[in-house]
Amino acid sequence: MREGTPGPWRSLAGRFRLPLILLAVVIVYGTAGYMVLDRLGVFDAFYQTISIMSTVGGEVKPLGVAGRVFTATLIVGGVATMLYAFGVFAETLSANEFGDYRRRRKLENDLARLRDHYIVCGYGRIGTQIVSEFEQRDVSYVVVEQNPEALSRLEREGRLHILGDAASEDVLRQAGIERARCLISAVDADERAVYVTLAARGLNSNLYIVARAGQPESIRRLELAGADRVISPYRMAGHRMAALATHPSLVDVLDSVQIGSDVAVEELVIGGEATLIGQSLEQAGLLDPDGARVLALRRKDGGLHVSPDGSMRLEEGDLLVLLGSPEQLTATAARVH
Repeated sequence: MREGTPGPWRSLAGRFRLPLILLAVVIVYGTAGYMVLDRLGVFDAFYQTISIMSTVGGEVKPLGVAGRVFTATLIVGGVATMLYAFGVFAETLSANEFGDYRRRRKLENDLARLRDHYIVCGYGRIGTQIVSEFEQRDVSYVVVEQNPEALSRLEREGRLHILGDAASEDVLRQAGIERARCLISAVDADERAVYVTLAARGLNSNLYIVARAGQPESIRRLELAGADRVISPYRMAGHRMAALATHPSLVDVLDSVQIGSDVAVEELVIGGEATLIGQSLEQAGLLDPDGARVLALRRKDGGLHVSPDGSMRLEEGDLLVLLGSPEQLTATAARVH
């Protein structure tokens, strides 16, 4: 959907507004004319007008000269209006606007249902990879893009998206930023990334924002704009290549620990309504062998405890880093929530 455009129903109805108005005018004209010239009742005058306009013909009662002259004008006006209305309808069908209307309605409904989702701004090489990862992990997302080439790919792939500038507050609201969990700025230009981050932070102060920085000097600017994490693809690529050169086996092991494999790493946050707050890890059953292994616990203030002791007590806002099979992670998540 384009930024600032009317909703799908209003857009489609706009095509038929003029034909409907003309039809209504002709019907009122015919009904009033027969009531005045031939003294017909409202229903009879309306019925005769519809009969004449539809070319069915037929008279409720014999018409005088004035009535016949009036009928001639009604035939010309009514048939012309009907043909115009059918022409608009045929043009709408040929342009597949009804199909577009259904797609736009589906988009609006899908956007309205999104909760705790991720907003991906930009669908270039990085944005495409992010969306691919999200789909593998069954994560809810919406893409914001305005590049025609990227939009055509999104439409071909059937991925949920919005056409518009990600730095626009209206577009971000349309993407459900008030209900979103995270925004990822993967736009190409660092200047646009700063504007996107500023707009997003202004609309949702609790939103987790991850931004891409093309240049090293842009990292600090994005952090000042409100980004929680700033990623430099070149720095990450260099770090990755160095790790592969010096510790290839370790990198292979870490790569194998992904969502969808036999073993995965996941994080869980202790919410304010969790019944485990105040209990130790052992009391909460988080060290049971049938659950996932607790690799680390990070406090809300940033303090990190690797391989925490079973006596450590849980607090609101704690983040647990867990290792285990999907079944073990599910069992542990059930205890936490």
